[in-house]
Amino acid sequence: MSLLYAGSMTAEPTREPSREFASLAGPARSVQTTWTYTLGSIVFFFVVLDAVLLGVVSTNFAATEDGRDAALVVLVLLSSALHVRYCWFLRVGRGGGMPRPAWTVALLVPAVAVWLLGLVTPGAGLFAAVSLWMSVNAFAPLLPKPRRRLVLLAAIVATVVHPLLASSLGNPVDAESTSGGWVLLIYGAFLPLMVISSLWWWEIVVTLDRHRSVAADLAVAQERLRFAADLHDIQGHHLQVIALKSELAERLLAVDPDAARENLHETRLIAKQALEETRSLVAGLREVDLASELENAREVLTASGADCSLTVGALPGDIEVRRVLALVVREATTNILRHSDANEATITLTTTTDGSTLEIGNNEATGPTDARARTLSSGLDGLRDRVAALGGRLDTDRDGTRFVLRVTVPVRTAARA
Repeated sequence: MSLLYAGSMTAEPTREPSREFASLAGPARSVQTTWTYTLGSIVFFFVVLDAVLLGVVSTNFAATEDGRDAALVVLVLLSSALHVRYCWFLRVGRGGGMPRPAWTVALLVPAVAVWLLGLVTPGAGLFAAVSLWMSVNAFAPLLPKPRRRLVLLAAIVATVVHPLLASSLGNPVDAESTSGGWVLLIYGAFLPLMVISSLWWWEIVVTLDRHRSVAADLAVAQERLRFAADLHDIQGHHLQVIALKSELAERLLAVDPDAARENLHETRLIAKQALEETRSLVAGLREVDLASELENAREVLTASGADCSLTVGALPGDIEVRRVLALVVREATTNILRHSDANEATITLTTTTDGSTLEIGNNEATGPTDARARTLSSGLDGLRDRVAALGGRLDTDRDGTRFVLRVTVPVRTAARA
């Protein structure tokens, strides 16, 4: 996974869940968008609480003009900035492992200072522990579950004990600070639930995207296995016959030269036939059925997680046109699986008296700037030449994130239903 904090993490033997996230070499655009929304919601919650806390501290300073209140304002501002920055480390998910110790120390130092200074600052006994509570909630989700529970329990104790300690030191909770302080405590109580539930949702999205990628790879692997099986059928059968006839010719060579010659002739014909069928298979010419390819494309795309809509009117009557359109369907399906993050796809084939039109579209297409897009373009160039040989055209159109491949071939024979 391309992490925002690359290079800032240290290895930790207890962070087992992070292995799942490390397996993602490059998140899809939809996953990146989901993380942006997840991060935004977490940061928003922290910013709102920090803003309320800063408002309470600033109000106290305006009323007392005490140096201790001024120090609290500065420390709360520093702690708020570190809260927002530390949220970026949450991308590894629950139990994903801690960043460098320096980041956690920097997060806790101003919060602990606010906690300690609040013990001796008049009117700060109720809310001065909130900053430390928020800091703990920023890094606790990164810990393994047992340690996470212990850290959160310790933070709860520190938050509850703080006003009691402040009262024992001569700074009891007064009526002026009660209103803002209780608002902070009530909303702060929901902070761990919000952070952990957001990360839980993020983990679900990452897992689903990984499964979708695996499904696409399996679909491609299945197609390769089909190709290998066809090649085995061709080569295995013909090679077996060639071996038998060659052996028979070798045995007949001394006793019946004419029969041996006939077997050698048949062997040559079988070898030629095997060569032609192999070339046809490699070029995609052997038993390429347009109707089957259309149905297979829908099944494969659906299995990969995309909502695929297939609309077929009439098939072209020309065998050559059907073969080329079948190759286009196969290539376009492979491109969608390997070079896009599509969750919607449409395949439409219409045949009229003027010709046939095949349109294949998908959303969430990868931009044409990487090596994969250059490979996609190379495959389309080969198909474009095949279509041009029939007098047709192959066009591509991109509208935002939607990519459409359109093939038009003029009619050469009557269409068949």
